[in-house]
Amino acid sequence: IFMPGDSGILALTVKNTEATSTVARTVTSGSTTTVTTDTVGATIKKIWIVDAYSGDKRIYAKQSYNYLGDLAPGTSFDISFGIVAEENIREGLYFLDVKVNIEESLYQDASFPIPVRISNASVDLIETEVPSKLSMSGSTEITLTAINRRENSVDGVTITPKEVDSIEFTPKSVFIGALDSGVSEDVSFSVKPTEAGVKNLSFDISYENGINTHNETFEFSIEVIETLDVAPVFTSILSSIKKGSSARISLEVYNAKIESITGVIVTPVTNATIVPSQYFIGSMDPDDVFSASFNLYTDKLDYGNHTISFKVSFKQGNDYYETPTITNSFSVVEEEGVSYQPSASADEASPVGPSEGFIGTCLMFISVIIIIIVVFLIWRWKKRRNAK
Repeated sequence: IFMPGDSGILALTVKNTEATSTVARTVTSGSTTTVTTDTVGATIKKIWIVDAYSGDKRIYAKQSYNYLGDLAPGTSFDISFGIVAEENIREGLYFLDVKVNIEESLYQDASFPIPVRISNASVDLIETEVPSKLSMSGSTEITLTAINRRENSVDGVTITPKEVDSIEFTPKSVFIGALDSGVSEDVSFSVKPTEAGVKNLSFDISYENGINTHNETFEFSIEVIETLDVAPVFTSILSSIKKGSSARISLEVYNAKIESITGVIVTPVTNATIVPSQYFIGSMDPDDVFSASFNLYTDKLDYGNHTISFKVSFKQGNDYYETPTITNSFSVVEEEGVSYQPSASADEASPVGPSEGFIGTCLMFISVIIIIIVVFLIWRWKKRRNAK
């Protein structure tokens, strides 16, 4: 099964199928009869192939053979032709006509039709797991699938990404080998971008159809964004804090990658005293979420505005990465400060002051006193009424 422009080798076996090696020939002349025994053989005068046409395009043999000698009964020989299908020939089934010309009149010339199919079907590459957006944080694995859509098997299937500025591919190529008709195989590449923007990725797939090497190029676009797929998120932060006191800061680290990461560490960056100095999480599978908490002390801070930042470092494979920092501003004040925590009934944050517990206790105490006074007044009123 050729593709337009392909060439191949047609191997034939030519055999003399005569069963006996001699034949008796009787000649009568008057009253005299003479029997002569002749050795049977076929002298091959010429073997050639008649071209097959489709419009002005053809499939043809590159050679023909003349005077190949005698072929005795029961014997054979092999012969080969180089066959070429011209570029842009239409798909379809063609027949090459092999002609064998015999010199002796005892034999008839032979003719054999050889079918050759022309097919434009190729080995395709499809996007199996390719996100439309990639993060600049670390590398992302993409999966492509090679599919042999031809009716025959192909060999030497190799997929190679083309070089793109600011993107590194691992590995540099993947060798699949043979693919039977209708069979597919997945291949994966690790894509590590270093620059944001829309990138056009190109992958070459090469394969051998018989003795012919073919190449196809497949392209698709992805957007590289600065949004992190591994990052810390504040869940409890401080707005202000009293001089000499402490406050608790809580974060969550989310791994939005489709791969696991290791050695995950959350590190605070601040002039304040903070415990612990680092928070070790360790390994995180895809979609894992881990919490980290820190206690901040103001013993070394002056009154006024300050900042605290957090970054996450991790390893992916053999590469080490650090996320950009997230920062919170706070002030050191004389009175009780205020921190912010998630609301129990909503995702929005609600303020919680350090003095909230004291105020709540006072309100409860006042409510109890009011109730006692009301009950006392009602009892006294009923007592006077009964006395009358």
